[in-house]
Amino acid sequence: MFYSDELIEEVRSRNDIVDVISSYVSLKKKGSSHFGLCPFHNEKSPSFSVSRDKQMYYCFGCGAGGNVFTFLMEYENMTFPEAMQALAGRAGMELPVQESSPESRREADARARLREMNKLAAQYFYVLLHHKRGEKGLRYLRQRGISDETIRRFGLGYADIYRDDLYQFLRQRGYTDEELKSSGLVTINEKYGGSDKFWNRVIFPIMDVNNRVIGFGGRVMGDGNPKYLNSQETKLFDKSRNLYGLNFARSSRRKELILCEGYLDVISMHQAGFTNAVASLGTAFTTGHGILLKRYTDRVVLSFDSDDAGIRAAIRAIPILKEAGLSIRVLNLEPYKDPDEFIKGAGVEAFEQRIAEAKSSLMFQMEQIAKKYNRSDPEEKTKCDHDMAQELAKLEDPLERSNYIYAVASEYQISRKELEALVNRYGTAGYEVRNERPTPANRVTRQEAKQESKKQPQKLLLTWLVNEPKLFDRIKGIISAEDFLEPLYHSVAIMLFEQYESEGKVTPARILNQFVDAEEQKQIAGILNTRLEVRLMPEDNEKAITDIVRKVKMTSLESKMSRSNDILEWQQLIKEKADIMKLHISL
Repeated sequence: MFYSDELIEEVRSRNDIVDVISSYVSLKKKGSSHFGLCPFHNEKSPSFSVSRDKQMYYCFGCGAGGNVFTFLMEYENMTFPEAMQALAGRAGMELPVQESSPESRREADARARLREMNKLAAQYFYVLLHHKRGEKGLRYLRQRGISDETIRRFGLGYADIYRDDLYQFLRQRGYTDEELKSSGLVTINEKYGGSDKFWNRVIFPIMDVNNRVIGFGGRVMGDGNPKYLNSQETKLFDKSRNLYGLNFARSSRRKELILCEGYLDVISMHQAGFTNAVASLGTAFTTGHGILLKRYTDRVVLSFDSDDAGIRAAIRAIPILKEAGLSIRVLNLEPYKDPDEFIKGAGVEAFEQRIAEAKSSLMFQMEQIAKKYNRSDPEEKTKCDHDMAQELAKLEDPLERSNYIYAVASEYQISRKELEALVNRYGTAGYEVRNERPTPANRVTRQEAKQESKKQPQKLLLTWLVNEPKLFDRIKGIISAEDFLEPLYHSVAIMLFEQYESEGKVTPARILNQFVDAEEQKQIAGILNTRLEVRLMPEDNEKAITDIVRKVKMTSLESKMSRSNDILEWQQLIKEKADIMKLHISL
């Protein structure tokens, strides 16, 4: 679908990037930018920067970057027309109805075919469960206490023992091997043909928040590995940005969401009336999950298994949920292993009581620290108190820190005054040390390093021009867009110079609208979001920018000399090189 540059820019300018991204990511203002945990990779320290001035985002950890369109396309897995429509709707704009381009039509058709394929597969599994061939699966679910109504509500199904059952069914419906392979539902082998991903398993359709089937989970009904099998990621399915049961839980009347570990936990809890239960999809809990939960609630109750693995999973999830801005409490399921066992063994009212008694995440962490030590032994108790103090020192809010010091001191018989002193000591010392040693994958060859050293001044000069537009006037007649030799930098420079000449300012986010390649957008975002090292002394800044301009111009002149055989042109270029060495740029 084609939209004019003017319309694209109007939609972009009417959607402030900080406001849009804040609905997905918890951001805190630091200086002129906003920072949060990157939604595109797991991290503990916020390196995801959003600039209101530039209307761009950039992650200094993984390099993801772009404007408001790029963010929606990456995070929501949208096409550009879909992002345009979403942002136009957000701004109260009505887009003109236009013909789609062949490429966007192909993309939309492929996604629609995949949705229909998933829907057909879910219907097939469901019908098979209630067929004679599915008796084994239906018997298993009923033995687990799952009612017929719950089976219908969650669309549970069965994959038969035949390895190409679904493959043959979907082929008869007109889907090609290429489409089936991309769906993740089957494996295509040139020699043996198609075989199903799921067979001899109970099937759990995975739905997005709009109740559309995007993937599947399958569980063995006895011994076998893996116990759970999940769909591979596709154009529709991203494990790190979806939660099982969220399509129902998001409309629950309860204020909090309960996060548990597995499909059957979610299903049994919904059946017992806890319709606010969700679970991650066979993968470790991620930043994306935390951000997704924050869109629907401010409070999360962790209901992970009570074994060692469940405790470790809870401890890993807590900092991710905190960074997403969520309040966390942790459920005590003992003596039962999981929510399903608890509800069956103790009943719904007892589970409600456990929710009411759930510990704050920090007191849960204190409890886990205490379990590692024999607190009746003075030496062990001292080590334990130090570990607790280190954890308390991570609390930034002074009032919250003070309240927890009081609570922990009371709970574990520690002198409040001594614990407070210890916490303050750790808080000022900073006990986390990073090892930034480069890995083999980050090492580059000498040739690559040499090429990069030639590109770096061009990149830095573009960054200076974006951050200090007054430089355009200082370098006029010295540097032009033609002096940026790296093709991508050259394209960016042309647009920056044109913007400043016609408008007297630069709009970095608008530049990204001109690039459709995701990798190019990422590189450009990196260029335009590089942080400048501004020195306190003005003469140091002038020396730095003068040096950068000299390097860019010298590389440009040397390139011209290498391409010329004209002696007169050489003489002129040599004179320009001598002049550039005398250059000094004043700020």
